[in-house]
Amino acid sequence: MKNVKILHLPQLFVFVHACFAQADFAPYFYDNGPYSNNGNLALFSLSEDTPIGTHIYSLNGTDPEGHEVMYGLSFDPGSKEYFRVDPQSGNMTLVEKLDRENQDSIDVLVSITDGRSKVVERVTIFVMDANDEKPEFKNMPAFIDVLETTESGGSIYVVEAVDRDTGSGGSVTYYLQNPPSTLFAIDRHSGVLRLRSGEMLDYEKTKTHFVTVIAKDGGGDFNGKEQFLSSSATLTINVIDAQDTPPSFIGTPYFGFVYEVSMPGSEVFIVSAKDGDVGNPNPIRYSFDDGDDGVFSINKTSGIITLLTFPMYLKREVFNMKVRASEVSPEGRLMDYGVTTLVIRVVDLNNNPPTFYGENGPQNMFELTMYEHPPEGEILRGLRITVNDSDQGANAKFNLRLIGPGRMLRVVPQTVLNEAQVTILVEDSAAMDYEKHHFLTYKLLAVEVDTPERFSATADIVIHLLDTNDNAPKFSSDYYIARIPENSPGGSNVVSVTATDPDSGPWGEVRYTIYGSGAELFLIQPKSGIIYTQPWASLDAEVRSKYNFYVKAEDMDGKYSLAEVFVTVLDLNDHPPAFNENFLEKTMVIGAPVKIEAVDDDAEVPNNVIEYAIMKAEPDNNIFDIDIDTGEIVLKSYIKSMAIIQNITKQRDFTWSLVVQARDRGKPSFSTTAVVKIDITEATQLNGGPWGSFIMQGRNKPLQILGMLGGVISLMVIVTVIISTATFMRNKKSNRILPNRRVRRRRKQNAWNFKNPFKEPDSPGEKFKVEEDEQEPEVMVENINYNNNVNNVHSVNNVHSVNNLHSVNSVNNVNSVARYWPPPPCAPSLPPPAPPYIPGERQWAVPTISATVAPKPRKKPLITKQDTVNKALVSELKLRLEQKRMLTHQ
Repeated sequence: MKNVKILHLPQLFVFVHACFAQADFAPYFYDNGPYSNNGNLALFSLSEDTPIGTHIYSLNGTDPEGHEVMYGLSFDPGSKEYFRVDPQSGNMTLVEKLDRENQDSIDVLVSITDGRSKVVERVTIFVMDANDEKPEFKNMPAFIDVLETTESGGSIYVVEAVDRDTGSGGSVTYYLQNPPSTLFAIDRHSGVLRLRSGEMLDYEKTKTHFVTVIAKDGGGDFNGKEQFLSSSATLTINVIDAQDTPPSFIGTPYFGFVYEVSMPGSEVFIVSAKDGDVGNPNPIRYSFDDGDDGVFSINKTSGIITLLTFPMYLKREVFNMKVRASEVSPEGRLMDYGVTTLVIRVVDLNNNPPTFYGENGPQNMFELTMYEHPPEGEILRGLRITVNDSDQGANAKFNLRLIGPGRMLRVVPQTVLNEAQVTILVEDSAAMDYEKHHFLTYKLLAVEVDTPERFSATADIVIHLLDTNDNAPKFSSDYYIARIPENSPGGSNVVSVTATDPDSGPWGEVRYTIYGSGAELFLIQPKSGIIYTQPWASLDAEVRSKYNFYVKAEDMDGKYSLAEVFVTVLDLNDHPPAFNENFLEKTMVIGAPVKIEAVDDDAEVPNNVIEYAIMKAEPDNNIFDIDIDTGEIVLKSYIKSMAIIQNITKQRDFTWSLVVQARDRGKPSFSTTAVVKIDITEATQLNGGPWGSFIMQGRNKPLQILGMLGGVISLMVIVTVIISTATFMRNKKSNRILPNRRVRRRRKQNAWNFKNPFKEPDSPGEKFKVEEDEQEPEVMVENINYNNNVNNVHSVNNVHSVNNLHSVNSVNNVNSVARYWPPPPCAPSLPPPAPPYIPGERQWAVPTISATVAPKPRKKPLITKQDTVNKALVSELKLRLEQKRMLTHQ
């Protein structure tokens, strides 16, 4: 058994092999249908915007014997090779850019082979459109000539653009570039450029118009996104002056009719022409050129065409006549002319035009009252209209049109045969607004369709609208800005707001209210909208300068609107500058400034901007400067030491009194003054002890130094009073001090008159002049208390000199009183006043400020009358002392 098998196995193998060799089948592609991405490319399509390098398809097939297959791809000779295939995987890749507009399909030879057999198939790949092409103008840009007499609404040019894309991407619509021309309009679909209705060209105003037309496609996909493409081109319109143009006929084309009942001499048609020279037109003469056959006549001046015979004798049913209109010069000769065609048709009589009927018979006026804004689609049932044409057949067919403002209403039906009930529907409810139209007037037009006569009929439709409360009040502005001066009295007007409600009657009445965080100081009149301050309100820009609140306008049904009010309180210059004190004491170290400061309580510049100036300085006015903005007082730059000051003033006293003015920049301007007492010292004088260190450390703290100095002075005064009291009591017990002092006058003396140093003198030499007698008075001293009197005189003089500029007005009053010798010879209880300042060569101008100062003294003071008085008192005291001694010795 085993031998048999072994012997037969080879034979069996050979047999099977032979069978397979004879049955070697060719490989084949899979046909997976048009929506598969692999197979044999059957009905495969590809978008033209596919990027190069994209894997677009996979060839897929098999070999019946299971052998490995290879794929191939080829093109017809001379064709562009758009694709490449991988032989093993069959993956196809796009290698060239597709363009459907140039080639919408590609023939490809695909092959599959198992190494022995090769199968080649021709397939067609369809290139699908993408929106990659802009519309292209075929007749733009262009230059055209248009007569200035072109009729309003007439066509002047047809723009044509083509988009090679398909579908919506290939549709083209036309627009005029923004801003739209006021003279021209274009039909979006046909591209017909027209003059706008009611507009005319005027050669005298504009000779050339440039109209930019935009052609835009309907959009389509490109690279996965929707894309709209457009192109633009400019049309140049040259306006042609019509001064030399021939006559032109009005209302062409002309169609006339002769009816079977017409009689000879009846009027058939009227032609009308006008001269192209509209500025100075010539008369027109009419005539026939051809086609009248002698059965019609035309009036040379009026253009009336009449019938010369009975219609039964007319040999034709249609007459095409050429009518000429010629200009007639003032001399009577014919000039330029125009020719038009008049078509006259002989027809049977169509003698019944359409007619409108109401409930009571023929009617051409229909009225209706209704509320504004009815629902869209609502039937106006109050209008009962019927239309009828009594003719038959085509003569009884007519169209209905509704002519009026906007597209608020529409008519149904639009075409009628013989008779129909007319229905009016609401098309645009929002446009039927009482505030815009109290009533609407429409023309209902019925025009025959297929008759030469085009008989027509019209009826007026008047719709009276009733108002509803459909509007809220509206302010004239979203916000109001007001300005009011501070310190305005209560009840002052601030601003008036205005809101209007277009509704009628009570619905249009507006009431105003205000509210908000800033409204507490204001009131508003509910009807007028006038905003004013509360009667008790006091506006102060220094406290608050900005207010804002809301104003509400409301109608009777609660419909309202809001506006915001901004109120600015304007600052007034109502605060003068103020120093902390009217008398200031400062210590100045040479080389260092002394600063004074005033404060102005006004809120805004320039009212609170302060300028400083030195109005007066004693004893010399030319050693200080002051910074106009900061108030810093410094010595002149050439003053480096105390010696220089002494050389200038010829005095050992380095105390200056300055009158400083602080003035604001407001209008009107306010000012105030202060007396500044300055003690000048050198820095070296303050370096020797603790007092010097204390003053140097505290020179920026003047109040601390003044407090310390005041304490020291008070202590010294208390000690002096105690010592003086003790001395007085001791001397009183020892009878060394007499109770009073008598000075006996030997002869009458003239009074001493001290003039006010700030009174303007009649001449420079009379300023501060002391009037006195030339002879010295003889006095007699009875009190021998010499030391006490002298000390009192010096102490009182010192106190008076210190307070001289602190109380300038008081000093002036004292100095202006005339002093006389007292009748009884007694010692004065108080020392005489300090000697007045003697004016120098220079006259002082009295400043317009709120304080006065003493005049500048001479550099070398002269001996005054007061010195003479002092000497007299001393002599008197000495004399009385000697007399007492003599009486004691006796």
